[in-house]
Amino acid sequence: MAMNVSSACFSVLSCKKPNRIRAVASEDFATTAALKTDTEDKLKLGGSELKVPRLGIGAWSWGDTSYWNNFQWDDQKLKAAKAAFNGSLDCGITFFDTAEVYGSPLALGAENSETLLGRFIKERENDNPGEEVVVATKFAALPWRFGRQSVISALKDSLNRLGLSSVDLYQLHWPGIWGNEGYIDGLGDAVEQGLVKAVGVSNYSEKRLRDAYERLKKRGIPLASNQVNYSLIYRLPEQNGVKAACDELGVTLIAYSPIAQGALTGKYKPENPPSGPRGRIYTPEFLTKLQPLLIRIKEIGGNYGKTPTQVVLNWLIAQENVVPIPGAKNAAQAKEFVGALGWRLSNEEVDELRSLASEISPVTGFPVEKL
Repeated sequence: MAMNVSSACFSVLSCKKPNRIRAVASEDFATTAALKTDTEDKLKLGGSELKVPRLGIGAWSWGDTSYWNNFQWDDQKLKAAKAAFNGSLDCGITFFDTAEVYGSPLALGAENSETLLGRFIKERENDNPGEEVVVATKFAALPWRFGRQSVISALKDSLNRLGLSSVDLYQLHWPGIWGNEGYIDGLGDAVEQGLVKAVGVSNYSEKRLRDAYERLKKRGIPLASNQVNYSLIYRLPEQNGVKAACDELGVTLIAYSPIAQGALTGKYKPENPPSGPRGRIYTPEFLTKLQPLLIRIKEIGGNYGKTPTQVVLNWLIAQENVVPIPGAKNAAQAKEFVGALGWRLSNEEVDELRSLASEISPVTGFPVEKL
């Protein structure tokens, strides 16, 4: 969308904007300048002209009651999500990823994530006109949706919920049971109609990725991205050819669940597993096996003054051609994520962490990856 000026971070801890600060020590200016440079170090998504920060924010949890938020959405969580949005922008993280199915109306008490993001953008723009916000959303390949026009119709519904005339990145959320060629054609139509700047796919295998790339290429449209489950303890994209294909074709890999839904933050222990559906994935048994890796992550982070969360995000960024999009439920999480930028693990540390993680059997990812 058309908002153009990046937010600056004027404190590593608070990421406040310049008009809220009267005096800052000279050493803070150096830190601030470095952080601002880090967040403004952008990359193009694939062969498109769309530029994004090296880290974005996922909005899967916003409004959701089927997987996140202990099955309940309330005013307190709404305020926290809005603070996460504002905190991200205050720190220069301008890239937000949502989807039409996040906060599905089929879930009791849910509020649509696209609607929330659109509301946050509008309210923010009142105080910060011209500020850049890069919006990505996704088309749900539901069995009753057929052909290219279904993509355009769904996109227009998403635009209505977002309150925008166009989005920056539109993605196919998962491969359909049938009709994928029509869906890809719909992405191309969306570009040609000026409804999107760039298009991508999500949860696509190597073969499906190559097919989509070639079909769009015939129309002179680049496939910008493939969004897949990718983290230090879930490296299927490295093993099934997806990461190598993305690198070969110049398609950016967007990594969802990059901190393994909190399992890599060190927050959860065998005696304190995550609640809700995540507790059935990251079980006490799995968390027990994870402890040696978490201990080493914390040790490495200590050498840099970084948290485990920042270390594992930096590990992904070090893979090159990867943009992680951790989910932020509140401002503190959003501001912590920014600390993954502006430094780099050594090659030896990257390899050591991969080696340690290889000793742990990965949890099951999103089932459609196998389609």
